[in-house]
Amino acid sequence: MNNTASGWINGFVGILIFSGSLPATRIAVADFDPLFLTVARATIAGLLALCLLLAFREKRPARPDLLPLAVVSLGVVIGFPLLTALALKHITSAHSVVFVGLLPLATAIFGVIRGGERPRPVFWFFSCVGSAIVAGFALFQEEAASSVGDLLMLGAIVACGLGYAEGARLSRRLGGWQVISWALVLSLPVMLTLSIAVRPSLLPDLGSTSWFGLAYVSLFSMLIGFVFWYRGLALGGIAGVGQLQLLQPFFSLTLAAALLGEKVSLGMFAATLAVVACVAGAKRFAR
Repeated sequence: MNNTASGWINGFVGILIFSGSLPATRIAVADFDPLFLTVARATIAGLLALCLLLAFREKRPARPDLLPLAVVSLGVVIGFPLLTALALKHITSAHSVVFVGLLPLATAIFGVIRGGERPRPVFWFFSCVGSAIVAGFALFQEEAASSVGDLLMLGAIVACGLGYAEGARLSRRLGGWQVISWALVLSLPVMLTLSIAVRPSLLPDLGSTSWFGLAYVSLFSMLIGFVFWYRGLALGGIAGVGQLQLLQPFFSLTLAAALLGEKVSLGMFAATLAVVACVAGAKRFAR
């Protein structure tokens, strides 16, 4: 299997994992404060990442890698989780896919700026059409909106796109799981301190589903998903593999229907087919 095919397979697995992030976050913020949820998930994932780095005796990053790792940390460890958790206090997980549908375009733009990639003009056509399909479908499905929630989601998308592109660039040199692990460890002292400082006086009952939400976003969204995702971006190309994110809203809506009782319509499947066609087109002209 060549690097490009392996990259797309790894990227697809990463997207499947990330698809559960917004529904799980929605479940978790029902009982956990958004700030505590953000720092707690980063702390749990950071401790696990530290154990992995020590177990495999990974070398410390070189000094020039520290600033890019800090960008990754600010984007995907702190920025995206915090801003989406705050946004989901104002909007539903279904409405949030309006913005998740713009994430592939943001990742591709930062891939050009930070990764030095130069996709063909036809790639940008498929990318924009796919983003428009996702955003249009999500807007049609969800009428309720909040200007505060929308602005928070816009900020989350910018932060995440930058973190994805920067992490993928580093993964070519450090390795996928090493990048997210070092980014988590870099932020661990601050996250651990904040977790203690903002912990709630009363925690939810152990039987509460909010604990499931916290566990998922800590283990899968914050660590395991990135192992596959950064490897996929590094092998298959940031701009190209990043288009797989166009499928994430539809996977997320399916999970939201199962976990949160949100309705899934036939239009969702029609839109999914159209998005798959856009992903296929973007893949062909990514390089």
